[in-house]
Amino acid sequence: MSPTLVDRAAGFLESRFSRRSFLGRSAMVGSALAATGTDFVLTPGTAYSAICSCANAACSCTSRCCSGFSTFCCSVNGGYNYCPSGTTIGGWWRATGSVFCDGPRYYLDCNADCRCVTGCGSGFPFCDTGCDGVACGCANGSCDNWATGCFQFRYGQCNQEVACLGRIVCRVVSCIPPWEITGTCTTTNAQDDFTANMNVPCNTGAPAPPPPPCGSPTTDCQVVGMATTADGGGYLIVTAFGRVFVYGDAHDDGDMSSAVLDKPIVGIAALTGGYYFVASDGGIFAFGAAPFYGSMGGHPLHEPMVGMAVTPTGQGYWTVARDGGIFAFGDAQFYGSMGGQTLNAPMVGMAPTPTGHGYWTVARDGGIFAFGDAQFYGSMGGQTLNAPMVGVAPTPTGQGYWTVASDGGIFAFGDAPFDGSMGGTRLQRPVVGMASPPKSQGYWLVAEDGGIFSFDEPFYGSPA
Repeated sequence: MSPTLVDRAAGFLESRFSRRSFLGRSAMVGSALAATGTDFVLTPGTAYSAICSCANAACSCTSRCCSGFSTFCCSVNGGYNYCPSGTTIGGWWRATGSVFCDGPRYYLDCNADCRCVTGCGSGFPFCDTGCDGVACGCANGSCDNWATGCFQFRYGQCNQEVACLGRIVCRVVSCIPPWEITGTCTTTNAQDDFTANMNVPCNTGAPAPPPPPCGSPTTDCQVVGMATTADGGGYLIVTAFGRVFVYGDAHDDGDMSSAVLDKPIVGIAALTGGYYFVASDGGIFAFGAAPFYGSMGGHPLHEPMVGMAVTPTGQGYWTVARDGGIFAFGDAQFYGSMGGQTLNAPMVGMAPTPTGHGYWTVARDGGIFAFGDAQFYGSMGGQTLNAPMVGVAPTPTGQGYWTVASDGGIFAFGDAPFDGSMGGTRLQRPVVGMASPPKSQGYWLVAEDGGIFSFDEPFYGSPA
């Protein structure tokens, strides 16, 4: 399970949103990904039907275990309200009228990962029960607890590139919409108000347990991206809570770490004498000599923003949303987008061509989309990935590009040389982005804790 979303959501949301109870706090969710897609065959109706199915246990039909519901993750995950290791978020539903939230309450199913794919296929999204490594039973062996490992069910709004999952191990509860916690979930709604006020003792009135340990107190393991300076003599990294770290010839022109953000920062782009942050709601923050040319902040978006890029002149910029929508400001021209198109996986980033007359976008499954004078040189779309893609960077000529996965794997296309990667190496935290100097053939990778990995480029420092 990648810890990226667990820690980023935990740290950011816990610090920015106040709630009345543990159930009202952010859902700390994790995901594991494979690169394939399917159309899901889903059970119609409410989230679960109340049936007397006692999880292979000798329980009374009036007991909680026989109600047909899956247990909360805090019951089977050491008190922690996030998906346990070996599970993937398969989907979510909403319940209104909850006493635990100021608005709707959300439930995210944590399905077991499949160890084999027997049973999957032809649109059926579940492996045989012998493949998912879990056993059906009452949580912690008690009839007073809901079931775990019993139900093959999937709404399918999350991790849609994972074609095959096992039974539901547990469910995460949150007052924060799933698509704001993790980029793996869409906004497509499923509703079951009957579940609004379900509760268990491990959550009642208890303080939120800490997220998994982070070895970088300065970043809180919430780094979301990096950018190189205009001359390639340094780099900048930014966290979800708006703190910037600068190295080499990069200058600190301020950040948003002392402000209360409406939405987390998701990307950074630099130009001579300044830099920009972009937030998930499309808000743009300009620092130093970076001019402000407008933003999507305050405007309704179909999907959250995931990244941005600056034009070569420094007099404009683009932002990209996870549905592939492109928004152009200043002298940045609109050359097309995937907005409104059906994607196999959400977008995670973009990169401009050296001329500024085009750009590439990259999706989580490695798919590359080229617009304007950007040429397509290949992609990992349709290939099996060990980890999802998280970023893309162009070569100085514009005749190639690299993509990087969260495990540090590098994929080189066109005239992009392969100078090494962290793929196959055990990382403390997953990689979240990359940058390449404008006049060089090397690159840097940055991890969630701020760790920097240099390949054919100088190491200027890091906060990790």
